[in-house]
Amino acid sequence: MALDERNGVWKSGKGKGRHTPKGRQLEDRAWDEVKALLGDAPRRRDLLIEHLHRIQDAYGHLSAAHLRALAEEMKIPQAEVYEVATFYAHFDVVKEGETPPPALTIRVCDSLSCELAGAQELKAALEEGMDPSEVRVVRAPCMGRCDTAPVLELGHNHIDHATPEKVQAAIAAGDTHAHVPDYQGLEAYRSSGGYKTLAQLRRDGDFETVQQELLDAGVRGLGGAGFPSGRKWGFVRAEPGPRYVAVNGDEGEPGTFKDRFYLERYPHVFLEGMLIAAWAVEADRCFIYMRDEYPAVLEILRREIAALEEAGIVAEGYIDLRRGAGAYICGEESAMIESIEGKRGLPRHRPPFVANVGIFGRPTLVNNVETLYWVTRVLREGKEVLAGVKKNGRTGLRSYSVSGRVAAPGVYLLPAGSTIRDIVAASGGMLAGHELKAYQPGGPSSGLLPARLDDVPLDFDVLQEHGSFIGSAAVVVLSDQDSARAAALNMLRFFEDESCGQCTPCRVGCEKAVKLMQADAWDEGLLEDLCQAMSDASICGLGQAAPNPIRLTMAHFPEEVGLQPPRPGEYGTEQALERRQD
Repeated sequence: MALDERNGVWKSGKGKGRHTPKGRQLEDRAWDEVKALLGDAPRRRDLLIEHLHRIQDAYGHLSAAHLRALAEEMKIPQAEVYEVATFYAHFDVVKEGETPPPALTIRVCDSLSCELAGAQELKAALEEGMDPSEVRVVRAPCMGRCDTAPVLELGHNHIDHATPEKVQAAIAAGDTHAHVPDYQGLEAYRSSGGYKTLAQLRRDGDFETVQQELLDAGVRGLGGAGFPSGRKWGFVRAEPGPRYVAVNGDEGEPGTFKDRFYLERYPHVFLEGMLIAAWAVEADRCFIYMRDEYPAVLEILRREIAALEEAGIVAEGYIDLRRGAGAYICGEESAMIESIEGKRGLPRHRPPFVANVGIFGRPTLVNNVETLYWVTRVLREGKEVLAGVKKNGRTGLRSYSVSGRVAAPGVYLLPAGSTIRDIVAASGGMLAGHELKAYQPGGPSSGLLPARLDDVPLDFDVLQEHGSFIGSAAVVVLSDQDSARAAALNMLRFFEDESCGQCTPCRVGCEKAVKLMQADAWDEGLLEDLCQAMSDASICGLGQAAPNPIRLTMAHFPEEVGLQPPRPGEYGTEQALERRQD
């Protein structure tokens, strides 16, 4: 007798038979609500995160019933929907019987710049003064507003230089939405010559000429890697089509806010650069992956992409704007691509590289927002706009995001050969009563360098000999009133929170490091063994760079962590560590 001919659970329903299939059942009301939210939007698998945002925005959380309905509507397993929803920090998954979060959430940034400005005290005051049944107060990683620390997000409204009084006033006024600043729109940009370069290239441009001009100007990847952009374009163009362009707007490295600075002022300089890159590699489509912590930027891009479509500069749908969901790891290019495909942001093993196998398995050019900003400027103004600037043996300009103990934090466009003293001077000098003690040259991944290294140019290919790197040029300045030990612990706690958990060296290593760093005296040998394992065996740059704050703090601030200071004249990280390992 065939299995489907036997009396069982799917027959009469008598006896002990089951009336429904195993698992969570589909609720008609939830299904209707999800269908109404999605409307005519495609049900493609890669749009899962976009659809999760629609539900989260509408209901303030993701209920089990809605997740089940979304799985049904998209024809994918519930397990996939659940694992994606629980991966990202900005989705609140609520199971049956659980209480949904309050309608209003306050996210208090606790990254280094905000912690220096009193974020912990601010969070404690808010928790004490708020009704937890009406307002939820949670800690959150960097929001890209380090120049106005401490910062919090009330709903989607960022409150700069936040105080409990400002928060109470905003709640009373119902001010919980993003504020879009004044910016240069399409009409103003075109009146000043915008998109003429793109039009000329589309008409009769030559790729090799453009590629050489970018190489001569010194345009490099400004998300942190520093790879020459012209060469990367050539790699992608040489691959068989179809090809894609993906813009990495997930500016999550604490201390970094340069991309937001440019996007909130001159979005079309970036957009033209992106379309030039798409022309160069003959891309079938452009994806912009923008972090969810930038709601105003997301709104600006929505408006201006629509304006480009209306003006006929791009076809409808050619630019696909994707919204992140709170995951630092998605700043890694392959993790970003996984997220664009609607998956968890887990970095891919390489090779193959994304230039060969990227979005949907096709060759993909990944560029940072600021990189594309400079593509437009170089091709409009000539290579000398970068190549003509020289200082301390370095060429070009750098957009330094400066925060911490300086009088005027902000983004400063300075020669690439600038030292920390130059950067502090451009930022109005140190705060009154503070003296320079240490600095991060490129966010927590770059660790801490001491004030005595004040003559080192903060540029690519320079800081490696000191055990650091420039990264995204996120400069956080510490003073004699700050603790290098506490700063290092803040950095490792960030990495512990943001590790995607895919590989053991990073997942367990960051957690173990935080525990070891809380001891009165650091176990140098054990920490160094841990650092070596993490840097050698982690899949991506998060785990590989996480040891930098530990190593540099032990090398340059040993007295703060219970270690012996280096011998006189022993300033280099490598020498100090070699001596201790001996």
